[in-house]
Amino acid sequence: MLIASVSDFRKDIKSYLDKVSKNFETLIINRGKDSGIVIMSLEEYNSLMATNYELSSRINELRLDSAIEKLKSNESFEKELIEE
Repeated sequence: MLIASVSDFRKDIKSYLDKVSKNFETLIINRGKDSGIVIMSLEEYNSLMATNYELSSRINELRLDSAIEKLKSNESFEKELIEE
């Protein structure tokens, strides 16, 4: 996570945006006491939105938790995909 003031961000905007997009960094621009802006890559934002959607339903949340537990306890399995 990167943190910058508005003036630092303004001075080197290209460098900050390159770091955000290329290194999957999150940038926080400090705008004073308890105020700020968060900048993240579109890919990271889309990932967060997908996760939020998947966890918005209690049923989906339980399914995901169950799948994670199976992976952790080596109870998962692989299946070959059928290519047509």
